Formats: sequence, structure tokens, C-alpha cells
Amino acid sequence: MSVDTEKLFSLACRGVQGLKPYEPGKPIEELEREYGLSNVVKLASNENPLGVSAKVRKAVEQAINDIALYPDGNAFYLKAAIAKHLSTTDQTIASENITVGNGSNDVLEIIAHCFADQNAEVIYSQHAFAVYPIVTQAVGAKHVATPAVNWGHDLAAMAEAITEKTKLIFIANPNNPTGTWLSANALHSFLKKVPNNIIVVVDEAYHEYLDKAEYLSAINWLNEFPNLIVTRTFSKAYGLAGLRIGYGVSHPAIANILNRVRQPFNANSLALVAAQTAISDSDYLEQSIKLNNEGMAQLVSAFDNMALDYIPSVGNFICLNVKADGNQVYEALLKKGVIVRPVGPYQMPEHIRVSVGTKAENETFLTALKAVLQEMGIQ
Repeated sequence: MSVDTEKLFSLACRGVQGLKPYEPGKPIEELEREYGLSNVVKLASNENPLGVSAKVRKAVEQAINDIALYPDGNAFYLKAAIAKHLSTTDQTIASENITVGNGSNDVLEIIAHCFADQNAEVIYSQHAFAVYPIVTQAVGAKHVATPAVNWGHDLAAMAEAITEKTKLIFIANPNNPTGTWLSANALHSFLKKVPNNIIVVVDEAYHEYLDKAEYLSAINWLNEFPNLIVTRTFSKAYGLAGLRIGYGVSHPAIANILNRVRQPFNANSLALVAAQTAISDSDYLEQSIKLNNEGMAQLVSAFDNMALDYIPSVGNFICLNVKADGNQVYEALLKKGVIVRPVGPYQMPEHIRVSVGTKAENETFLTALKAVLQEMGIQ
């Protein structure tokens, strides 16, 4: 039976037809198959090189006996743990404020489906996370990508871009892939300018790594701005990328809307247990941050010695200007058993993004990078 693939493709919504799939970092196993390599180092997806914590491993091993049963669709215990973790003397976070997702990407997609449509405009910054344009196009909304300033968000430009059709604004703080960040004063001033009928999403996937006196999580302003949603993930600092678990925090009325669209059982039982355990494992989080700080210092020192430009980063990754086609450098590094991320799709053709690994992984990458740049006549 012959199939008219073009006709089948035409059945998809117009916005979906124009989408390009998100390209994740190449898996280690795939590179090993392609080049017959072993001892591959992956520094492509901002994963936690510390591995899973002992407490989480124990909790997951105990919970595995119940995987024949559906998970708690309301994530009761995880929501309670998140609420306790986020509450302060100045602000109480309740379970009613929280939406749990299959990673924070899931929450971002739910938000787009709830608040944007074909008549809407969605604002995000140049060089911002690739999922923002993907979810925008998937719902058929109009892209409004404002030019970046110093590789980060130009909040003045974003405020200027607001029109009567604006329904949704995405802001990453810190930003991926550039590692830039916004001060509390700058972000708070911006939020005050946004009409309260526009949803503002502050994506704090890398919040745990940011240690600056001028920074404050937007969660502190939920009472002031009912149109604000803050998203977080357990994939990075908590080391649970493989379990896909994240959440959003918002006014209960907003969370109620999101939870109407959220798929039932979108977070599996092992992820729920792992996240509930991880959020209280302060020792592991401290080790993760310490390892990241040491690794970042190691990479930055090497880049300085090699006279290579990079974008100062507050995340667990750093963007490096390789003074050449970043995709060619990426491909050359693959052949040496090192996986990084080319960021040409982010309009950064001469940059590669490198996740911070262990000391040994970072050294393997640096050795391979020096060799590649020499072979290409750059160093």
C-alpha cells in the first residue's frame, strides 16, 4: 500500500508543520556505536556529573515495588515537600500554588496551551531556551523574539514589544544557553510594567547555581503579581534528569487552570518519590554546587590561558567562542569522544556550549579541544 506522505503531513496544524524537533545532546551510546569509541565524555545537556544521591537511590529502590500501580495523579506528598521548601517567613507557598510536570518543559508547554492561541503574540529573547519558540509555534501563536543585549535579556526591549495581542512572556533567569542573569531590581521593575492580563513565565531551571547578592527568585513576588508563573526543575542541581520531573509555582487560580490541561499521571511514581527525597537532601545539593563551582573555575582558567572568549555563566554550563564554525568543532570533538552542544540554532554559530563536568571530564574535554583547535589551525 503506497502512502502519500505529503498528504499526511498536510493534516497537521500549520504551526506544527513549520516546527523543527528539539535536538537533545547526543547520547553516549550513540557516539560509541558511530565511532567505535569507549570512555566517552558527555558535556552536552547540563546534567549533574555527581550522579544520583544515595538517599534518592534508596528511596527509588524501595518505591520500585509499586510500579505496577498508577502514580499519585495529584502528587500530594511532592507538592507538600515543595511547598515546605519554598515557604519563607514572608510568604507561604501551598500545594494549591504548584503544578507538577514531566520536567519543567512539560509545564512550559502546558502554559502555552492554556494562555496562547493563533491570535496571540508570545515574547521571548534572542538566545533564549529553544523550547519557548517551539511551544509558541505549536499553538500557532506569533513569535516576538526581542534582540539580546550582552547575550542576555533586554527587558526594556521586551517591554516595548508588548501589544494588545501579547498573551505570554518567557524569561529565563539564569538563561540557557548563555548563562546570563537578571538582577532582582531589573526583573521586578519589568514585572511592574507588564499588564496583569499577560502571563509572565520566569524559568528558574538553574536557580540553585546562582549565588549573587543582587539576585532574588521571582517566587518571592507571587503575592504581588498574580499573573506570574515560576518554573523549576529537578533535572540539574538535583541530578534527576532521567526521571523527568519539574514544577511550576503560581497563584492558585493559575495553577488550577494549568492542572486542568495537565495530563493525568504526567509524573511517574519513581520520579515523585525521587524528587520528594531530593528536595530535602541539602548535603547533596551543597556537593553539587561545590563541584560545579570548582569545575567552572577549572574551565574558565583554561579558556583564559588559551585566549578564548567565553560568556560568563552562573549556570552549570558555559558558552565558548571557538573562533570557527561551532558545528565543525563539535563534530571534531565527537571523533575524540567528547560530546558538547553546538548552539548555531541559537544564532551563535561560533560558540559551543559546554556543561561543567567532574575535574577529570573537564580535563578530557580541554585536552580534546586544544587538539581540535590546533588541527584546525585556530590555536
